[in-house]
Amino acid sequence: MTHPAHRFRWLFVVVEGLVVVGAVSGTIQLVTGTAVPPVEDLEPLGLTSWVLPGVWLFASVAVPSTVAAWLAWRRSPHAPNAVLVASALLAVELLVQIPFVGPSLFQAVFGTVAIVLAVLALVARPTWRTSSSGAH
Repeated sequence: MTHPAHRFRWLFVVVEGLVVVGAVSGTIQLVTGTAVPPVEDLEPLGLTSWVLPGVWLFASVAVPSTVAAWLAWRRSPHAPNAVLVASALLAVELLVQIPFVGPSLFQAVFGTVAIVLAVLALVARPTWRTSSSGAH
């Protein structure tokens, strides 16, 4: 059973984990050129492939969400802050996508996820900071 001080712990672990799966999947698609937008969309940046955007996606979304999920799983007092950072970086990634691929339902769904996680992390912060980081 989750300690009351670790509000939303399993939600953070599961949802951040799902964000990681999505980011890794997107990274693989971009790096391998599978189901990607036209490379011409990248011409304003001087890029000739989707590899660099794939690496960016991995670094800016998969890594922070992995850290947030792991810290929540470990009941670290830093977990809510990690979720906030991961949520902010996910939102930035989604906003950066819009000029290149246009707005989509995908961005709206993941944007909602980022906002909900950020709000829950803010709600959870006071109790996580005062609780121990050990397993209960």
